[in-house]
Amino acid sequence: MIISRTPFRISFFGGGTDYPVWYRQNGGAVLATTVDKYCYISCRYLPPFFDHKSRVVYSKIENVKEVAEIQHPAVRAILQEYGFHDGIEIHHDGDLPARTGLGSSSSFTVGLLHCLYALRQKMPSKSQLAKEAIRIERDVLKENVGSQDQVSASFGGLNHITFSSNDEINVRPVIIESQRLKSFQDHLMLFFTGFSRFASNIAKEQVQNTHKKQTELSSMFDMVQAAIDILSSKEDIGVIGKLLHESWMLKRSLTTKITNHHMDEIYEAAQSAGALGGKLLGAGGGGFMLLFVRPEDQAKVRERLNHLIHVPFEFEKNGTQIVFYDQDTSERDLKLINACSRVDSAEEPQELV
Repeated sequence: MIISRTPFRISFFGGGTDYPVWYRQNGGAVLATTVDKYCYISCRYLPPFFDHKSRVVYSKIENVKEVAEIQHPAVRAILQEYGFHDGIEIHHDGDLPARTGLGSSSSFTVGLLHCLYALRQKMPSKSQLAKEAIRIERDVLKENVGSQDQVSASFGGLNHITFSSNDEINVRPVIIESQRLKSFQDHLMLFFTGFSRFASNIAKEQVQNTHKKQTELSSMFDMVQAAIDILSSKEDIGVIGKLLHESWMLKRSLTTKITNHHMDEIYEAAQSAGALGGKLLGAGGGGFMLLFVRPEDQAKVRERLNHLIHVPFEFEKNGTQIVFYDQDTSERDLKLINACSRVDSAEEPQELV
């Protein structure tokens, strides 16, 4: 039995410049952090005593005889790509809902890859996990995805992530004095709007519009370094909130699907109660809204948005981890599967040892 724990992420600045259609021409950068909300995945070789050969448990339960029958696209693709044809059981649990702007799909992909590597007694690097997750999502599943979510989920922490025209990815931890970092966290509020969406559908239009949005994306790219400079200085940290607002105004102009009337009403209500800035996380369209609010104004914002779920959180710095590893059980299960396979293929019955 192997269990991985992989964090979700919050992206502050630069989202949109992490798509290859942009950074292969212009370079890209994001400022993002992982938070203490996680995707948990357990996997093991499934003993061969059931009508089904493999079992996948998420919001659905799938019992199948062949990997090709699995409906979950990421699970099916990864098992096929890495040659897992023996019986396997996979369980997924998440601290927060999927498709809500926190990079949950990429956290799932990274966490599953991490589990399966461990099941084969291999220890991949964080860079390897990130690159493999990007390849699976972009090249195998053909999804419209950027490259930041997989990197954040793999590495963890508050990072300045840059994307080069040759597809090289560089991860630089943002070093901030501890009290300054605490002040930054203390100004952030996270609310669930109650809506979920498929990010790839929204991102498709954004990608198609990239050539028309050179000015906006260039400004969003520049804001990454501007935010890092503010965080690293003694300047009033409230300036970050105003920069978030400017970035949100640019982001919402990239495509008509990023926001809607209901999301705009929520944002305006938060501003009227004291929020200095904020944004819809991820591709937009719904999900979680991040707000930058001075601590003394947060009670008013919570009251104004009392119809939404407020989710307290803290930054985390570990990235994906294997939190439980039982090699002996995995080896025994695999030996049992192989023994039963030999029995099934033999001309005469053999005794199990």
